[in-house]
Amino acid sequence: MRFRSILGQSPVVGFREALFRGLAPDGSLYIPEFIPALRLSLKSAGDAHRLPELAAEVISEFVDDIPREEIRAMTERSFSFPIPLIRLEQNLFLLELFHGPTLAFKDVGARFMARALSYFLATQEQHLTIAVATSGDTGSAVAHGFFNVPNISVFVFYPSGKISKLQEQQMTTLGGNIHAVEVEGTFDDCQHLVKRALADHELVRQTNLTTANSINLGRLLPQVTYYVWAALLYKQMMGEAAHAGPGPAIAVPSGNFGNLTAATYAKRMGSPIAGFLSASNANNVVPEYFSTGAFNPRPSLQTYSNAMDVGNPSNFARLLALYDNDRANLRRDITAMSISDEETVTEMRRTYDRCGYVLDPHTAVGVAAARQGHSSGTPALPTIVAATAHPAKFPEVVFKALGKSVPLPPQLAEAMSHTKKSVRISADYGRVRELLGS
Repeated sequence: MRFRSILGQSPVVGFREALFRGLAPDGSLYIPEFIPALRLSLKSAGDAHRLPELAAEVISEFVDDIPREEIRAMTERSFSFPIPLIRLEQNLFLLELFHGPTLAFKDVGARFMARALSYFLATQEQHLTIAVATSGDTGSAVAHGFFNVPNISVFVFYPSGKISKLQEQQMTTLGGNIHAVEVEGTFDDCQHLVKRALADHELVRQTNLTTANSINLGRLLPQVTYYVWAALLYKQMMGEAAHAGPGPAIAVPSGNFGNLTAATYAKRMGSPIAGFLSASNANNVVPEYFSTGAFNPRPSLQTYSNAMDVGNPSNFARLLALYDNDRANLRRDITAMSISDEETVTEMRRTYDRCGYVLDPHTAVGVAAARQGHSSGTPALPTIVAATAHPAKFPEVVFKALGKSVPLPPQLAEAMSHTKKSVRISADYGRVRELLGS
């Protein structure tokens, strides 16, 4: 498998080079030259697959410069926590992606990427610098995934005062090879600074710089796995009833749009998925594009679902490329909508009252989108919502919605007991360049 840049003005590369570069030399993202087909054995609901085995099969379809047995070893360590499918109510399911070490879906991609980079670095005496921008959960997932990985230094850039205290503690208390950088600005400022650094060829050469954001294929490709897994779990759960239709729809809470892109790759590979709901919060540049055809990036707004506060989503370019930049093609597969903070809190309360289940605000955006337009509040078609984070990470929003707190899981309680270590800077590239080059 080879990977090309979206703009087509950079050489085609293998997985290793795409992984280490992050961004193509022409400034655009890498995408596969084609989407491979799933092996027939993976389409059968009767096959009893373990998640790490399935992950190795899916990732091996894209990655041919790592031996399959090495990929299998990586997935055994990366997919070492459960990803269950929960039936919330009639026609509404949750894929719980938050059982990893930082209680967010981004643990999947970050852990695999760390092991892939470590595999290549082990064959050469080389140091790697990683810069990552985060609107919440990416930073903690990357920080924990790469903590104490030899020959790698990680710089996590996050917007000051715009992520939850728990999220901040998870990424600022590790120390060692993890450097937290608090930026006076928005996530979009952080993302712009990281992109500018990646386009700074002298800095990239001096520091061997790459990124672990979802713009990197090493983060994106492992996420395809859990949508293939979701469709298999649905068939196993529903039995014969699952064979009558085209498969479930998938609702994805969407910020930088890497997660939705991974889901569309799973469908294009042949996984039995009917279509998608793209659920944004008040940062609605993508739903606006679906409605009007105009894509107008703008400064992000702060919402209760802060990890989705993105005003210029990078991975949307990958999504457009997959559908040949044709809005009509996109709309045949995907419905895009925007959910307000008020609707988010209302959904958290409704789901708890109806099902006794506590949603985090990001998953609530997805559930609200799945219910929207149905008078009963239940989707007409079976819909799986990507449950992206544990509700305990957002105690203020949970309390606002439910008037109660969620007990802190052990890993969050431990993070809160440590001292924050971060560097605070203005959104100035000169300061970023100085930090990365130090």
